[in-house]
Amino acid sequence: MAELIAPFLAALATGVLSSWGVGGGTLLLVCMTLFLGVGHREAQAINLLFFLPTAGISLFFHRKNGFLERDTWRQAALPGVLASLAGALAALAVDVSLLRRPFGLFLLYSGASMLLSARGRKK
Repeated sequence: MAELIAPFLAALATGVLSSWGVGGGTLLLVCMTLFLGVGHREAQAINLLFFLPTAGISLFFHRKNGFLERDTWRQAALPGVLASLAGALAALAVDVSLLRRPFGLFLLYSGASMLLSARGRKK
């Protein structure tokens, strides 16, 4: 039972943060790979399962509240699905150890971008 507490708290924390607009999925990946000892590919699969219901609920409420632009959605859906499939296939073809450094750099860049944009809005 105790071994389930850390993953539950990680999912809860990333869920709360993602509802505030922070990249909860990215945080979940980092938490699983660095602190919970989950392999990178397994973490990606879990992250996808974590994302799907969140995205579905968000899409429902955005549509309900009139925040979806139908033309934009239609233009983005097919390229988004195709790019996701291409990325997934590329991730399967590449050795996991080659993905770690670019992913780490991406996280650093994303974090710095968020911090700098938040700082710019306060002024």
